[in-house]
Amino acid sequence: QVQLVESGGGLVQPGGSLRLSCAASGTIFSIYVMSWYRQAPGEKREYVATISRDGDTNYADSVKGRFTISRDNAKNTIYLHMNSLKPEDTAVYYCYVFASTVTGGAVRGYWGQGAQITVSS
Repeated sequence: QVQLVESGGGLVQPGGSLRLSCAASGTIFSIYVMSWYRQAPGEKREYVATISRDGDTNYADSVKGRFTISRDNAKNTIYLHMNSLKPEDTAVYYCYVFASTVTGGAVRGYWGQGAQITVSS
């Protein structure tokens, strides 16, 4: 089993910055694609950003140029650096990781518990 623990959520004013972290622990053989999603109040969960095990990144158009996804493979941790935050960025942010727990085993998706980001003046 893989557990994902998120941290770094909080309240920030428009134009401010925050960094989210997502640390994977448990029985892990290999971590593959790692992503961030978010869900605003009353809205569907939406894709935010992805980083591969080799460091290739992809972003939703809504955050491109403002958010940066990164990873520290030694710590099994991914980060989301958020700059120029807007009220519409207010949401619960979830990390989502594809990983295998044993050699030759299936690759499965795992969700973090979510971190609240509130952008308000």
